Amino acid sequence: LERDNKSTDATMEFLLLGFSELLCLRVLLFLIFLIVHLVTLAGNVMIFMAVVMEPSRPPMLFFLCHLSVIELCYTLVIVPKTLLSLIVVNGNTISFVGCAAQMHLFVALGGAECFLLVAMSYDRYVAICQPLHYVAVMSEGLCLRLAGACCLGGFTVSLGLTVAVFRLPFCQSHRINHFFCDIPAVLHLACTQSYAPELPLLAACVLLLLLPFLLILTSYVCIAAALLHVTSSVGRGKAFSTCISHLAVTMLHYGCATFMYIRPKSSYSPARDKMVSLVYTNITPLLYPLIYSLRNKEIRGVLRKMLRRK
Repeated sequence: LERDNKSTDATMEFLLLGFSELLCLRVLLFLIFLIVHLVTLAGNVMIFMAVVMEPSRPPMLFFLCHLSVIELCYTLVIVPKTLLSLIVVNGNTISFVGCAAQMHLFVALGGAECFLLVAMSYDRYVAICQPLHYVAVMSEGLCLRLAGACCLGGFTVSLGLTVAVFRLPFCQSHRINHFFCDIPAVLHLACTQSYAPELPLLAACVLLLLLPFLLILTSYVCIAAALLHVTSSVGRGKAFSTCISHLAVTMLHYGCATFMYIRPKSSYSPARDKMVSLVYTNITPLLYPLIYSLRNKEIRGVLRKMLRRK
């Protein structure tokens, strides 16, 4: 694991150190995150099944269904390794290809979620600013194309970033002080002194974080401008309530992602990054179905229908 190499190859292995410093809390953390993982899976599966069983699906429910699928895949890519790192005392190994695949899927699913939040903000914009044309504009064909473009965009950007990261030369130590192959943790092993390795990450952040966030911000500026012309406070409150769950998820997702990835390599702190990533990859996927099921009237109605059928 510690041979001196200047180029990566498919036979290389990395050692994920995980939570080797938290020996006394291993069992407690394992039980907590196992329960969180199971509840997250159950919540997203319930939303997915409820939407699939609904014969008439408005665009927002269609996008929520895709969001649940992304969150399911997202947690299954990361959490099993997290739980394993809490069991194995001295860390667990992951192959070069396995590490690259995990990073690619993690970034691709996160990127697809960023783009999907843009599509959902556009749906809210059309619903509030162009209500008479909503059915014609947000057709089933457009929703399918938007969902496909979100997934394709996320996977394309992720592939370019992953290839750029794993083409770097890694120095003697292949010990990743993390519980999965996160980008800053892997970049920290690269034996380069320049800022060139950070350029692909910067480009990915612009495409996956900055550009989608600006589009979402534009949608909500237009929504706010339209609501200023609504004289009824009841109507204004009703329109705002349809956006609050999307706004909450957007701020949570972009806030964590911005803190994790938009910063220089020199500010990397393994202990702090692991704790933030633990929240980002375990707690926020649990909050998403809770936010949408509690705040979205359509989701609550569909869940009630499903429970009555049961």
